[in-house]
Amino acid sequence: MRGPHNIFRLIRTGATLERTGAMNIILSAYKAPWRVRLVAKVIGWPFQWLGYKGDPSMPPATRALTALGPAYIKFGQILSTRPDVVGNELAAQMRVLQDKLPPFPMIEAQKMIEAELGQPLSESFKEFSEPVAAASIAQVHRAKLVSDGSVVAVKVLRPGIEKAFQRDIDAFYFAAKMVEILAPSSRRLRPVEVIQHFEGVVLGELDLRLESSSAGEFAKNTEKDVGFQLPKVNWSLSGKNIMTLDWVEGISAGDNKALDAAGHSRKNISERILQLFLKHALRDGFFHADLHQGNLKISSNGDIIAYDFGIMGRIDEYTRRVYAEILFGFIRRDYKRVAEVHFEAGYVPADKDVDEFAQALRAVGEPIFGMDATQISMGRVLTYLFNVTEQFGMETRTELILLQRTMVVVEGVARSLHPQINIWEVASPIVQDYIKESIGPKALAKDLLSTLRVLARFGPKLPQLAEAALIRTYNSPQLDRKHPRALKRWVLLALIVGLFVGWFAPHFF
Repeated sequence: MRGPHNIFRLIRTGATLERTGAMNIILSAYKAPWRVRLVAKVIGWPFQWLGYKGDPSMPPATRALTALGPAYIKFGQILSTRPDVVGNELAAQMRVLQDKLPPFPMIEAQKMIEAELGQPLSESFKEFSEPVAAASIAQVHRAKLVSDGSVVAVKVLRPGIEKAFQRDIDAFYFAAKMVEILAPSSRRLRPVEVIQHFEGVVLGELDLRLESSSAGEFAKNTEKDVGFQLPKVNWSLSGKNIMTLDWVEGISAGDNKALDAAGHSRKNISERILQLFLKHALRDGFFHADLHQGNLKISSNGDIIAYDFGIMGRIDEYTRRVYAEILFGFIRRDYKRVAEVHFEAGYVPADKDVDEFAQALRAVGEPIFGMDATQISMGRVLTYLFNVTEQFGMETRTELILLQRTMVVVEGVARSLHPQINIWEVASPIVQDYIKESIGPKALAKDLLSTLRVLARFGPKLPQLAEAALIRTYNSPQLDRKHPRALKRWVLLALIVGLFVGWFAPHFF
């Protein structure tokens, strides 16, 4: 049943894209080869009558995705932060997809809340408003607690949303595999992995317990960041289908007139938003990956307030160090070092020439430094960088793409507040501080300490493990035939060191 169902969904999708005028825009953005264009037209054009009409007042891409439903809207939101995949023009069109669905009825929200909490709505909330915001997955209500009268925001999932998403995700996988077959050159962009990433993001958002957990972790990491606030999760009134947080008051980061009227410095706000994002990404490896104006408010005292933690990014420490060195190399215009970092990390195949790669990187970086402050963009540098690395055989790095796409969004927010912001100047101290902390002698000592702690944890077992492994090697006939006797002495020395660490490390750590 799944195959025919996916084919029908694909036909209806193509018909909607054709009917709304979005088909040619999307094919051009993807630079689709003729095979894909032909199949798309065959699927879409004869069946236009099956397609949804959508809202004619919207741009074609947003009109089509909104008409197709929640999964397509969410997919459009995620692709709007992938200009490397869909192009800048289409990405800009799809950024308006944040709150384009009508709310579902209050009675449905009430049923969801009562089923989750196991008690009548009136026993938890003495006031409960109509929806104040409605998006593809959930809607938000303003409420007052019975317990202490405090004002909270209650996020409620759309009824039946999980089943609807799973149906559409199956069709997305089907389409991604067809694209890979019809356009082998698209495999570098890993369309199936893009859908896998999308599925992971959506499944996380469909369980509000995970979003609550992300909010808690983010709050713990950032509790000492001056001028930055997060709403606190009320765990007793949260679950899989609902999430209750403190209500936050403030001016939207996208309302420049209101910010000016309140006396806020948009220049300071724009710089702090960019620096906070970089600090969270590099210092913590855990950052808000949906940091558009709709998820940012400015409090009366000028603090930046972030909310909606459905999409969070995570980067391991090694990747953070690589990313910091790449950025720092561009800031210092040390293109040879940027090239070396790519080779050391295994991002570029070892059979390529490091000097040729450095020369290509210089062609990326130097024009940037010839621009004025309003044109300099780290997001643009990373986009150019991916274009160059493609020529040198580098596959798309999912973790760096996630960071790059968020960087593009954050830069857009910063520039909307202060168009003259100098991205390099604002970013440089954050990157340099991270380099000092993570790549210098202090970082080496920290890494060695972490290694010794791991050894200490396995200390009681190390002697037996080392003895068994090394004696097997010592008694190996191949060792006698192929290696000098001196090597046996080194094996015995290694055994002694292993025994020493296994015995003494637990006493010191």
